[in-house]
Amino acid sequence: MTVYMVFEPPRAGGDPLERAERMRFVRDRFTWSAFLFAPLWMLRHRLWVAFIGYLVAVIAIPPALWLAGGRSGTVLLALFMIHLLVGVEAATLRRRGLTWRGWRDLGIVIGDDLEAAERRFFDTYADRAAGRAEHTPPPPPPPYRPGPAGDVVGLFPQPGVGPGASR
Repeated sequence: MTVYMVFEPPRAGGDPLERAERMRFVRDRFTWSAFLFAPLWMLRHRLWVAFIGYLVAVIAIPPALWLAGGRSGTVLLALFMIHLLVGVEAATLRRRGLTWRGWRDLGIVIGDDLEAAERRFFDTYADRAAGRAEHTPPPPPPPYRPGPAGDVVGLFPQPGVGPGASR
């Protein structure tokens, strides 16, 4: 099962079913294309801030490692780790990018694949859009009422044993 985050584009007025056509489902897992082709992947998804950060890291880290006495293996390991980080955090980068551009987070949905997740999400979305399913918040928890002081010593109270009672 894969987790998807659902985003609605900005300026999403009008019919909810028309808005549904433009929604994006961002898969939350490791992204191989971001790992293998990090700068191209960032440009494709218009992640300009992440791309600039990537360029700064790739340009600054190798000379810093060379000056610190690192060997070529250390530099390659550092670059590999940067790409690994981009692959692991690719979904987070996409979510942040969409949020920065004004997209609205509608929630998460779980499905075996994208088609199943879309079907599951739009089943409830269509009901909400038509006004058939009202969301009612859960009832509040009961208020906390502390017991008499001294009844519990440690983690497990013994029934019938109070303060000052002998066993």
